[in-house]
Amino acid sequence: MILSLQDLLSDNQAITATAVSTNSLDLGATGTIYGTSAAIVRDIGKGEPEVDLLVQATETFTAAGAATLTVTLQTDDNSAFSSATDVLVLGPFPKATLVAGWKLPVQYMPDGINERYFRLNYTVATGPMTAGKLTAGITMGRQTNG
Repeated sequence: MILSLQDLLSDNQAITATAVSTNSLDLGATGTIYGTSAAIVRDIGKGEPEVDLLVQATETFTAAGAATLTVTLQTDDNSAFSSATDVLVLGPFPKATLVAGWKLPVQYMPDGINERYFRLNYTVATGPMTAGKLTAGITMGRQTNG
């Protein structure tokens, strides 16, 4: 699996309570169509499944209770995410499944990433977690062997 530091949303980020990814990705401003003032519409999720998203547990999650984790992909037109839109919500995943090496079942970016910035939001319910870390980001390809 090939990861780039510039495309990492979380780099071994500890998730014990609800939090957003350490980093967000800036897709850049869109241009305009020649001869008009209309902005080009962006949606990086359209087309073939060629943009892979990796979310992987790098440390087993633990909690005193029956904690769960939900991962939400959010997009916004500003880096403060003041009007974030949830594009994809996955989970909740029980702590028993969040063992080191576990990968979120996302094979490619979904339709709807049509704003300039995107990030992940990690929601811990029935928590807090007492341990657990994630690495997440865009990859060049999915590792499919064990």
